[in-house]
Amino acid sequence: MSSHVTVDRLQFTLTVTFHYLFPIVTMGLALFIAWLKTVAFLGGERRRLRPLRKTAAQRGAHDAAAHFWAKIFGVSFAVGVVTGIPLEFQFGTNWAAFSNYAGGVIGQTLALEGVFAFFAESAFLGIFLAGAGRVGARLHWIAALMLLVGSWVSGFFIIATNAWMQHPVAYSVEDGRAQLDSFWGLLTNPWLPWQYAHNMSGAALSGAFVVAALGAYYTLSKRQLEFARICLSVGVVGALIFTTLQIFPTGDEHARRVARYQPPSFAAAEGLFPTQKGAPLVIIGNPDTEQRKLESTIEMPRFLSFLTSRRWDTTITGLNDIPENRWPDSVPLVYYSYHIMVGLGTILFLVALLAAFLLWRGRLFTSTPMLWALMLAFPFTFIANIAGWTVAETGRQPWVVFDVMRTNEGASPASAVPAGTGIFTLLGFAGLYLLIGLLYVLLIVRIVARGPNGHPLSTPKPADPAATARA
Repeated sequence: MSSHVTVDRLQFTLTVTFHYLFPIVTMGLALFIAWLKTVAFLGGERRRLRPLRKTAAQRGAHDAAAHFWAKIFGVSFAVGVVTGIPLEFQFGTNWAAFSNYAGGVIGQTLALEGVFAFFAESAFLGIFLAGAGRVGARLHWIAALMLLVGSWVSGFFIIATNAWMQHPVAYSVEDGRAQLDSFWGLLTNPWLPWQYAHNMSGAALSGAFVVAALGAYYTLSKRQLEFARICLSVGVVGALIFTTLQIFPTGDEHARRVARYQPPSFAAAEGLFPTQKGAPLVIIGNPDTEQRKLESTIEMPRFLSFLTSRRWDTTITGLNDIPENRWPDSVPLVYYSYHIMVGLGTILFLVALLAAFLLWRGRLFTSTPMLWALMLAFPFTFIANIAGWTVAETGRQPWVVFDVMRTNEGASPASAVPAGTGIFTLLGFAGLYLLIGLLYVLLIVRIVARGPNGHPLSTPKPADPAATARA
């Protein structure tokens, strides 16, 4: 692969990886903001549903918690927009040939994503943050729900775009360009449902651990204890739900789609070189592409065949029976990224399971080791999410549109965007994103330091001494 294409890929890798950290936060937190606000709005002391059975004081605390997390959402959304705009430009600069070929298809979903991200999310975020006390309680609650809908529908159209690149459907080629034959066919891509479910459960998993981690931090600091208990309870339950969903059924079903539609990617992720009947599931191993084998393995016999087809004797195609020019560019990168994702997902599930058990037994709020584990676990959710996307994107290589357009064919020509220009802008993006990242951290630290007490519904106004005396 030529040098300018490599530089283009590195630049896009940097910008998309840094950008995606913020949609993880917003899509994850939107679910919990909507839940907290729903409890605040619909809760009551006589509700039949136990999660909604709250006193007026507890409902006020949940409302304050929703408003606090909406501030985190707002900062993350703003930074996500700023860092996402360069991606759109790179489609036209670094990847002009791809855009020229595929624009008739992916332009539909990208435009709809922009509508939901820039209009729906931003509008309802403004209503939620600025509307407390200015709009009715019902409209304020609806704004929280629509914030969830906007962020998750926005994510849906992005995943629909990527799903077409992974498994292109509902298109025809006219004059060397892909044209969409059926928008409904695009949205019913068999690759899409489980990829979307797996991606969104990953974002929700991160949101749950972020909420729980802050609750653990406040508990260990002996500050904002009522707010901390809410965050721990909601975050731990959410973490258990979404770590479970991430493993089964979403992770399991999406892996089966990869095995069916992208055998080279699946074989690379599993480190499978020889085609095997009753293939083992490798827990640990080191791929050697020169010798075409895995070294130092710990494996579960026949288990990979069972997970893939629900039969112990199914034959799984290995890389040895796939032409090498169809292999992912870096088999070790796909393999290690996949195992990092799976390994971290398993660890996070165990942490969430133990935390949920302690919550059920009423010992979570006093268990210092568990609180530390929750507080330190949340960064690993982001690593797992990024590792998962690394598997998806590097596993698809050497295709930018699988089995249709190779990556080097989709890049702009070297005469238009030479490698030197790409390196210059790559360094520029790296410096700019470092500055944006530091600013983001400072803003989040400031919000956390202030806590939820800035919300007008969370802290009653102090009485006027003069008025009291006159009374």
